[in-house]
Order: sequence, then structure tokens, then C-alpha cells
Amino acid sequence: MSEAQEVRPPVVTPVRIIIGLCLVAPFVAMLWVGSYAKTDPAFIGIPFFYWYQMLWVLISTALTMLAYKLWQRDQRARRVQDGGAAK
Repeated sequence: MSEAQEVRPPVVTPVRIIIGLCLVAPFVAMLWVGSYAKTDPAFIGIPFFYWYQMLWVLISTALTMLAYKLWQRDQRARRVQDGGAAK
């Protein structure tokens, strides 16, 4: 690292809070087993316990993708703000 670069402390912004929530939500949903430890309502013969977890695989993918896109946008905005070129 050159002397021209300064180290800045982390900044908490609303976008970063949303990113954190997107990444934490699947863990909370899966660790709260009491909320889905039942068989009804069944979906095409599959007990709720199983299809709920499989649904969270898709939801987790979407939330992770959203968090990644928000992070990229945040980093581009910080580079532009600092006077650097945005990719």
C-alpha cells in the first residue's frame, strides 16, 4: 500500500445494512426450526418441513445475488466518490 492511500474505517450505510440482512435472513429462517417443524400444509404430497427448506434454497440464492449486486453498486459509488474511475 502506498503512502498516498489512506485507510478509512468501515462505514455503516443503509445499503450495507440491507446487504447484511439479506445474508443473515436465511440463517435465521433455518435455525428457527420450531417455525417449520410440522407436516402440514403439504405441497404435492411433500410435507411442509421439506418443501419449506427447499424453498429457502431458492430464496437464499436470490438474496445472495441481491446482496452481491448491492455490494458492487456500493463499491462503484465509493470509487466515484473518491475520484477513481468506475468500472
